[in-house]
Amino acid sequence: MPFRVVPVETALPGLVLIEPRVFTDERGLFLETWHRRDFETLGVDVAFVQDNHSVSRRGTLRGMHFQRTRPQAKLVRVLRGRIRDVVVDLRAGSPTEGRWWGVDLDDERRRMLFIPAGFAHGFLALSETAEVAYKTSDYYRAEDEGGLVWNDPDVGIEWPLEEVGEPLLSEKDARLPRLAELDYRYRGGGTR
Repeated sequence: MPFRVVPVETALPGLVLIEPRVFTDERGLFLETWHRRDFETLGVDVAFVQDNHSVSRRGTLRGMHFQRTRPQAKLVRVLRGRIRDVVVDLRAGSPTEGRWWGVDLDDERRRMLFIPAGFAHGFLALSETAEVAYKTSDYYRAEDEGGLVWNDPDVGIEWPLEEVGEPLLSEKDARLPRLAELDYRYRGGGTR
C-alpha cells in the first residue's frame, strides 16, 4: 500500500495523519495523493467533490473556518513550503469538544491530514511562500461559512508566531467570534 498512518499521540479522534510513499530518482519524484480504496483501509471513506488551492506568503493565517449546514471533511497537503495546520473539535458531545490540535505539513515529508466533518480548520504559513491544496467532501458556500477567531484564549491554540511575527489576517478572520459565542456545534451528517 502506498500510504501509512503516522502514529500521533496527541491527535483528536477522527483525525488521520497520512504519510505517502514518495518515489525519487534522478528525474524527480512521484507519489499518489489520493487512492480511494487505499484511503478506505486507513478509515477515510469520503467522496470528495471539490479541490482547493491557496498560495500564502509567510505569516499569513487563514482560519479558523467551517461550513455550518453542509460540513466538509478535508484532506490537506502542502505542495510548496511549510505550514502549521490546526483544527478545533466542534463536534457536539465529543470528549474533546473545544480542544485543538496542530501539526506541521511541508513539501519535504509530504504528509497529509484528513480532517473529518465537525472541525474548524486553519493554517499559518511558516515558509516564505506556502502553497496548499485540499480536497473537500462538499461544495463551498459563502452563505454557509462559519468561523472561530484564531486567538481565542479559551481554546488556547499555540501558533508558532515566534517564527513569523504578527500574523497577516483577512478582515473577516480578524472579526470571527470566540468559541463561547458560537451558536454552532456539529451534530453529525452533512458529508458525502
